[in-house]
Amino acid sequence: MLVAFSVAPSVSNPDGSVHNSVAKAIKVIRESGLPREEGSMFTTIEGTWDECFDVVRRATEAVQEDSDRVSLVIKCDIRKGYTGQITAKLDRITEILGPQQ
Repeated sequence: MLVAFSVAPSVSNPDGSVHNSVAKAIKVIRESGLPREEGSMFTTIEGTWDECFDVVRRATEAVQEDSDRVSLVIKCDIRKGYTGQITAKLDRITEILGPQQ
């Protein structure tokens, strides 16, 4: 399964920045060892249901260390019998369109 998610404190610093809290979540994700793609808005991880949602829970708890109110957005692609889709989906698009310029 692929899980794309975004987690951040709902209440930010006076300057509107949430990067310190988000960095704590990214640390949890990186240390999980699951395949991942990090983006400016979402991070996508790949694994089993239990692996992925354990990481989502722990990343959310890391953000909760800084804020009692947290925003969590999750989107999942659950496809039985498939792995390696975190890169395979993009590989199929590159086959059609060619490399990004």
